[in-house]
Amino acid sequence: MSTVYLDGAYVPKDDAKVSVDDRGFLFGDGVYEVTPCYGGVPFLLDRHLDRLRSGLGWMRIDFDVAGLEDVFRTLLAENDLTGAETSLVYTQVTRGVAPRAHPFPSEPVEPTVYAFAKAWTRPGPGRWEQGFRAITVPDLRWARVNVKTIALLPNVLAYQAGVEAGVDDVIQVRDGIALEGAHNNLFAVLDGTLVTHPLTNVVLPGVTRGLVLELARRNGIPVEERPIAVEELPTADELFFTGTTSEIKPTVEVDGRPVGAGRIGPVTKVLHEAFHREVDRAKRAGW
Repeated sequence: MSTVYLDGAYVPKDDAKVSVDDRGFLFGDGVYEVTPCYGGVPFLLDRHLDRLRSGLGWMRIDFDVAGLEDVFRTLLAENDLTGAETSLVYTQVTRGVAPRAHPFPSEPVEPTVYAFAKAWTRPGPGRWEQGFRAITVPDLRWARVNVKTIALLPNVLAYQAGVEAGVDDVIQVRDGIALEGAHNNLFAVLDGTLVTHPLTNVVLPGVTRGLVLELARRNGIPVEERPIAVEELPTADELFFTGTTSEIKPTVEVDGRPVGAGRIGPVTKVLHEAFHREVDRAKRAGW
C-alpha cells in the first residue's frame, strides 16, 4: 500500500479520507500539479512550483507551496522511488471544506492538500520509434485552460474519444485552430520551422513545452509561436506532443492520414535527444 500526504500527515493511501463537503469534490474548486522525477530527482521543480503558485493565486486559494519540496522528498522515500528511473509526484490543493454554496466560504477555511508519488513507464525505444496516432476532436474546455484546475471533464471526454478511436492522442480544435492535446502541448514542423500555439488563455503553459522551445533555439531550429490552423496539419512535416509523462511524443498519423513521410522526423529526433541530455544533467546534479 502506498503512502500519501494529506493535510500535513503521511498516511497509507487506503486510510486517506476527504470530507464530502470538500469544495474540490463538490465544485472542482482546486488546482493540481504533476512533477516528473528521474532517478528520484524532481525535474524542473522550480518551474512546476511556480505554475502551481500562479494557479493558486488566480484561484485565490491561500496556500504557500514553499514546503512542498520536503513533502516530495518524503513521498519518494516512503514509496521506494528514490532510485526509480521514472516517477512523478501529484499535488492537489482545493479551497477546503465548507457547506455547499457557490460563493467562497464566508469564514476562512484551511485548504485541502493532497499529494502522492508513483512510478510511470516510458514507451520502449521500439514503440517510440514507431510513432503514435492521433485524431482531431472539438475543444469543449472552458475559457481559462491556462489555469491547471482539477475540473478536467472535457479533457476526460476528449481522451476517451481517442481511446474509442483506437489512437494514442487527440488534438483539440477550437474555431479552426489546432490547440493542444487532452493533457499535453502540440508542436508542428512547418516548412522547417517549429511552430506551437502562443501562451494565451486557451492553452496550458506546459513546463516541458517551455523547455522544448529553449532546446530548439539552442540547437538552431527556427521557432514560431502562433496559432496552427487545422488545415495546416496535413501539410506538416512533423508533429509531436510534449508533457510531463509524454516528454516528446511523436505523432505520425492524424485522422487516418500520415504526417509527412509517416515516420519520426529529424527535428523531433534532435529535440528528443536534447531533452534526454537535460534529464541526465538534472539527475547528475541531484537535489
